[in-house]
Amino acid sequence: MLEVKSFPIDLSHIEIDRNKLNACLFTGLYEETTDVGGKSRRFYTYLKPGLSYARPCVFVVPDDRQDTLTYLENSFWMDFAEKADVFLFVLTPENGRWNLDGSDAEYINRVYMQVQSRRYYVTIQDTMYAAGIGAGAVVAQQAAMKMTSEWAGLATFGDLGAEAMRNANAVHNREDTGRTEMAIVGAKAPLPVWMFWSGNTGANAEACAYWKRQNQVDPERYQNADADEIYFPATVWKKSLLNEQPLSEVRITNGFHGEVTAGIWAPVWKFLKRAFRYRSRGKMLRRRREPGDYGLEVHSLWHDGFQRFWYEYVPDSVKESKEPVPLVTAQHARGSSAEFFISLSDVTAIAEERGFIAVFPQASCYQQKPGGIPNIPLWNGSCQGKDFDDTGFILKMIADVKSRRSIDSSRVYALGQSSGAMMTSALGLSASGEFAAVACSSALIDPEREVPQPEAIDPAVPYLFLFGENDWLVAGKDGGELEFGCNPDIARFVRRLMALYHLDPRPMEYSSGEIHFYVYRNSRKVPMLTVGRIADMSHAIYPRETWLMYDEFMSRFSRREDGTLLYMGEPALSERGH
Repeated sequence: MLEVKSFPIDLSHIEIDRNKLNACLFTGLYEETTDVGGKSRRFYTYLKPGLSYARPCVFVVPDDRQDTLTYLENSFWMDFAEKADVFLFVLTPENGRWNLDGSDAEYINRVYMQVQSRRYYVTIQDTMYAAGIGAGAVVAQQAAMKMTSEWAGLATFGDLGAEAMRNANAVHNREDTGRTEMAIVGAKAPLPVWMFWSGNTGANAEACAYWKRQNQVDPERYQNADADEIYFPATVWKKSLLNEQPLSEVRITNGFHGEVTAGIWAPVWKFLKRAFRYRSRGKMLRRRREPGDYGLEVHSLWHDGFQRFWYEYVPDSVKESKEPVPLVTAQHARGSSAEFFISLSDVTAIAEERGFIAVFPQASCYQQKPGGIPNIPLWNGSCQGKDFDDTGFILKMIADVKSRRSIDSSRVYALGQSSGAMMTSALGLSASGEFAAVACSSALIDPEREVPQPEAIDPAVPYLFLFGENDWLVAGKDGGELEFGCNPDIARFVRRLMALYHLDPRPMEYSSGEIHFYVYRNSRKVPMLTVGRIADMSHAIYPRETWLMYDEFMSRFSRREDGTLLYMGEPALSERGH
């Protein structure tokens, strides 16, 4: 008999792991509830021992022919969660039977939102995958069709009835989730799908045709040892593949009549986990980068009584070179992880192309809600009365890398998004002598903290700041302040930078695609501050941003041993420092 636990009410005094700040504080099977149309509905959450935050999430919609807990106890799902290192959420029908009228699809999508509340653990919405079995396959199809842009993959096991197509033309309304990283777009979008059934006829064929249209696949049919039909996305691809990648295959396995086993699920999970969906302009899909597969190494050190770690990427060309190379440190957002930022930022691809070493440090933590978990990932956080010195950690990390690798100290750069951008900005202020330039996305300072305006930045470090016009943290109301329309906190910080660097308050302006740039120059016409406002963009980052950060801004700056800042090889500042 499975032991089902309940989360405690007050979590603030639970001891965190000093060896692993981003470790989940609970282990085992828990019952949770979510509100669906004013009614409380149950679901089950399994947290494996040693689980880290921000790992992929698998939602299982089981068959309703047996009790949910009995099925879970006799199935492979918890063992899978332990081996795959994922969050497992198991849905349960209200009265022993799934409702196929669309209401249970709404229940699944509400659970999707509930598990991102950060009350007991921390997940991210970019890696959410659904698996439906038996009658649960119909409900999972309905949920995915209605809120396609929020899911990263779908697998169903069992024949589908006509009810599966109930939401073929329905769309979950866009939802404003307030001051959170979660953004619900609720649009139709491509989605990797694998469907198991007796045969591709009737309602099954109708669902297959739907997903083939949705995923814009080529008509040619392929197969492998596990799938009888495989349809790949169209080979004619007009986009650059920089921000979005064609990953949405439709896979079909015919002749399925039995139970879902670990052996059947293994290739399905391998297929699904390749893709993640990120909160960019249109909820695009990209391939997940497993750190080990791409040659990233984990390094760690002790700092202020806590073991801190980072991922390190060294391109093969750099390993073979004896010449010093640039170093880029990339900071992830609040509630996210260094591991996920590898996939989200595309910095390893830039490092490979441009020949530099990239490091992805893991943030410290803080308590976001009264009585909530005390270790939500955040830069320069605090835990149970202790403030974290993340600037000290990052500088110690850089020193460690320099002790092992040949680093060009004149070209050390920092970039980050959201809380990671706040950390990047803090590095520019308090450790400017280490960095030749910094680039920030979605934030510059934390508006919820008292952040004193800098008295001086010596030596001066240039700033690039990119944000979305729909960013809840940055964009100002009623047009906002300054030319680019930001909120008052950001405006105060930018004005201070402009004063310290004696910049011309009249920016040079230009547009490139979806980004409108405002370039503020000093007396030598050097762009010491550049701001980019991104159309139709929320609080997020996408690969084009990081490529711009390096190619169009950071790489143009360097610093001599005496601290002199250079712009394209020439002194960036006058003798008077501006």
